[in-house]
Amino acid sequence: MRCPKCGCESSRVVDSRPSESNDAIRRRRECVRCGMRFTTYERREEMPLMVVKKDGHKEAFDRSKIMRGLVAATVKRDVSVETLEELIDEIVSTLRDDGLTEVDSQDLGKMVLQRLVDVDKVAYVRFASVYRDFKDVDEFSEELRSLVP
Repeated sequence: MRCPKCGCESSRVVDSRPSESNDAIRRRRECVRCGMRFTTYERREEMPLMVVKKDGHKEAFDRSKIMRGLVAATVKRDVSVETLEELIDEIVSTLRDDGLTEVDSQDLGKMVLQRLVDVDKVAYVRFASVYRDFKDVDEFSEELRSLVP
C-alpha cells in the first residue's frame, strides 16, 4: 500500500478490525519511511453492480458519486464522513444480500433518502430537492410538510 505522504510502497499494519457493516476490513497502517499513519479498507471483489439510468443506459455503480451527493447535502451539518460511509455500505449490503447485479437509479435514490431522513432531515431535503428535481416551491413545501408529524 503506497503512503499518501511520501509514496513509499512499504507500510506495516498497526491495527486491523472489521468495518461497522462487516463487509470490509479496516486497517490502520504506518509508513516504514516517514511514519505517517493512514487507514485502508479491504473489501471482497464481487460481480460489478450496474446502475440503470433514466434513459436506459447502464453504468457501473460508483460509491464516490453517492458520496459526493451526500457530502453536498450535508455541508455545514453535523454529519461525519463515517456516517455517510456506513449509509452507503448499508445500501450496497442490501443490494448484495438481495442478489442484485442491477439497480434502477430511481430505486437507488429512494434507498439513499430512506436512510438519510434518519440521519439528518435538512440533508434529506437538500438531497431530495436534487434527486426529485423539484420544479417549484410548492413541490419543495410539500416535501417539507411530509417530514412534519
